[in-house]
Amino acid sequence: MLFSVATNAATIEFNRDIRPILSDRCFSCHGPDAAHRKAKLRLDVQNHDVAVPGKPDESLLIERITASDPDDLMPPPDFGKPLSKAEIELLRTWVKEGAEWQGHWAFEPVKRPPVAKADVSPVDVLIESRLRESKVKPLPASDARTLIRRASFDLIGLPPTPAEVDSFNKAWKADAKTAWRELIERLLSSQHYGERMAVPWLDLVRYADTLGYHGDQPRSVSPYRDYVIRAFNDNLPFDQFTRENLAGDLLPEAELWQKVASTYNRLNRASGEGGVQPKEYLAKYSADRARTTGAVWLGVTLGCAECHDHKYDPFTAKDFYSFAAYFADIKEQGIVKRAVHLAKLQVPTAEQATDKKRLEKALPEAEEKFNRNTPELKAAQRQWVKAAAANGKQWSVATPVTAKSKSGATLKIGGDKAVQASGKNPDKDVFTLTLKTDLKKLTGLRLEVLKHKSLPKNGPGRAGNGNLVLQKMLLYPKGATNHIEWSSGSATHTQKHHDPNYVASGTKTGWAIAPQLGRDHQFILTAKEPIALKDGDFRLEIVQNHGKQHTIGRFRLLVTDANAPCDAKDILPAAIAKIAAKAKRSEKEQKELDKTFRQRTPLLKEERDHLAKLRGEKETLNKAIVTTLGTEATKPREMRILPRGNWMDDSGEVVLPAVPAFLPHKQTKGDARQSRLDLANWLTSQDNPLVARTFVNRLWQQFFGYGLARSVDDLGSQGEPPTHPDLLDWLAAEFRDSGWDIKHMVRLMVDSDAYRRASFPTPELLAKDPENRLYARQSHWRLEAESLRDNALAIGGLLDRTIGGRSVKPYQPAGYWAQLNFPKRKYKQDSGASLYRRSLYTHWQRTFLHPNMLAFDAPAREECTAQRPRSNTPLQSLVLLNDPTYVEAARSLASKVMSGDEGEFDARLQSMYRRALQREANDDELKALELLYRANLKEFGEETGKAKKLTAVGASKVEEKLDAAELAAWTMVARAILNLHETITRY
Repeated sequence: MLFSVATNAATIEFNRDIRPILSDRCFSCHGPDAAHRKAKLRLDVQNHDVAVPGKPDESLLIERITASDPDDLMPPPDFGKPLSKAEIELLRTWVKEGAEWQGHWAFEPVKRPPVAKADVSPVDVLIESRLRESKVKPLPASDARTLIRRASFDLIGLPPTPAEVDSFNKAWKADAKTAWRELIERLLSSQHYGERMAVPWLDLVRYADTLGYHGDQPRSVSPYRDYVIRAFNDNLPFDQFTRENLAGDLLPEAELWQKVASTYNRLNRASGEGGVQPKEYLAKYSADRARTTGAVWLGVTLGCAECHDHKYDPFTAKDFYSFAAYFADIKEQGIVKRAVHLAKLQVPTAEQATDKKRLEKALPEAEEKFNRNTPELKAAQRQWVKAAAANGKQWSVATPVTAKSKSGATLKIGGDKAVQASGKNPDKDVFTLTLKTDLKKLTGLRLEVLKHKSLPKNGPGRAGNGNLVLQKMLLYPKGATNHIEWSSGSATHTQKHHDPNYVASGTKTGWAIAPQLGRDHQFILTAKEPIALKDGDFRLEIVQNHGKQHTIGRFRLLVTDANAPCDAKDILPAAIAKIAAKAKRSEKEQKELDKTFRQRTPLLKEERDHLAKLRGEKETLNKAIVTTLGTEATKPREMRILPRGNWMDDSGEVVLPAVPAFLPHKQTKGDARQSRLDLANWLTSQDNPLVARTFVNRLWQQFFGYGLARSVDDLGSQGEPPTHPDLLDWLAAEFRDSGWDIKHMVRLMVDSDAYRRASFPTPELLAKDPENRLYARQSHWRLEAESLRDNALAIGGLLDRTIGGRSVKPYQPAGYWAQLNFPKRKYKQDSGASLYRRSLYTHWQRTFLHPNMLAFDAPAREECTAQRPRSNTPLQSLVLLNDPTYVEAARSLASKVMSGDEGEFDARLQSMYRRALQREANDDELKALELLYRANLKEFGEETGKAKKLTAVGASKVEEKLDAAELAAWTMVARAILNLHETITRY
């Protein structure tokens, strides 16, 4: 069995006692999946012909489960799940009592059970009713210190300070009820409440900072995390929260943060691998969204119907693909090329938004001034065009005869006498060209590097960002024994980075074109003395040796024999000079000429500089603004049922968006296609039986350790029925009727006697209810991964409590990312306050989850996770003892105690205990830790190098005035305290 059968009730209840048996043993062959149903027999619906109410001796069901012949026995022996004697007897009794049938509890309408009005919380009324039935006496309330620690960890994910505990203790003694409620309100109003509530939600929606598939490249979605925190802090009603997540982009006059909420739709794993089939991955993304949305809001395993009708619940394959069709309008690509996503949404801070508005106003004004046309400018342009035409005639294009690459790259000579490189692109290369010109001598050489659509970022270089770096050029005149060398820094060329017409220089690395990428560039090399050319022939070597594949992409060479070649700043690109020389020009050519004039004339220098400054500010601002993957609606893709989930099989029926057919829903009017907004409205409609139950069940899990229905990820037939169905339905009805008020539901749960009870059972209670299904006590469990680290940082006084922002990268073992490819990456640890941000903000690398998180059971978030496992492994102890975060927190705690608490060992240790556990150490603890302290003080006193090495762990400053050996000894004591079961456990 999946769980124990409840047999202590006076009457057998189908949903509680019988359905779990049938679901686990029978539905696989006799359930909802028609394609795999045996003998045309269904046991997932009422079937009196098989059960024969009141007559077990005539019942086919009883006959087959008790058959002596293996060929007749059900379940078949090879099924591997035989019925126990107790289960057979339970089924017999059920038939004897009338075989009363019930619809599956989770799919039935939510009805509020009657609860007598009294001073007692309805939660306690319904809990205590079961306790009386079971004749179990509940434990008393925990002490005040335990309660404030419990509430603090549950509601804000952080420990209380010693001062907060002292204040609460005092208030508790005066008026416990008032003190408790005031504490709850204080915690609910804390901005850290939203952070705590966000963690399980982010598990559900599989929030992560990377793609997940293949190279697992990074992506920016952190504003969505901030939205979730804000939503919980603002107590956004859950129905509106649902609308904004699923369809924030479709809301009328959608605000920025509503669009940010729609990032939910983009949190699926995606691939940037060039070899994937886009159609296949679009099918994967679609199925992922259907699976996740079904799990998050409905609490069911809808994904089981991706390949065939569900075997245990009444979801069909058509239901699955109709559900997925709601998301067919999302604009996306099957391949996220170069990890560049569609529909990026800027999310500026308030300050950035102000700057953006200023620039949006200032830029058009500056452009208007720059583009003005006055008689003075017209006259100046006419003169400039004449000079440009004459100047251009001084230069002629050298004709490439041959072009070779040392690396073996392909160099192709075009009709415009430009050379284009393709194929191999090594870190080092030399292009060798033989060129022909009509000139007898050469006084200047002009290299034009040209953009092209085939190059990265349009070039003109072949680096991933379109850059190139040249070290030197060697010219060999025909018949000459010597060559002339131009190397970086020795030639005459401009150094203006902002001017797109010229190559920038760097004397160490060579000539580079960054940052003006995607444009044509040129530079001029002037010979100190004229170079004689025999028959106009010469050979040229272009040396590239930057080490990052920054080779040239497309280029052309021009030469001049003018006595005094012009400086680079006076030279026009050949194409512009050619246009200037024309008597008649096309509209496009004239615009290009006008543009070049305005970029160069001194009459517009002030306006040009001002415009360049504003554009630079805009570019800097755009780079600084965090983006998220918003949802942008487009024409919906066709959605078909995929037989057996096969994306290549187009034989399935075309489906339109629709909710699962068996669940209550209103028929839409007319032929209008349903949208994601329609889906969101249906999910939180009064008739939907699942959403409210699913949410409050998980909320109960957060505060009691387990859901009322313990399988919080599956409320279907294979899930465990609730231990307190009336309580679950009362909470669901209250949630729905309260206007989907989350904080209201939190108050109801934590303001109950059940929540405040002690968590350590008596032997008698443990024997009667070992799994705490009656809630006669509270549960206790190890803190989850995020709270563990945050707790240590808070105790050590290191925690940075800034709310929201980009993901951060705390300490991580060197080489942990060694296997990350496409591209190779090195983990760049953050510095300063970012090292000590709450763990909620840690960069979430799906395929290489941060080791601290991984060790303590955080999920990779590749799929929806409704319940984290809780393990207890030796590795966890090693992390708590040796991870730099915990060692540094221990050292910081030790430092604060030594700096602020003068006195003997006992006084300092008590101070450390108050900071870590908000209580005094007892005599046994004092003795044990003093022995540890004395032993370490002696060892570190003899080996000061060892002491300094320990206390140097971490980036925070070490107090130099403190004795190294003593600080190291106290650090060892603090490490022990941070590793206590009590420190890392929520009681």
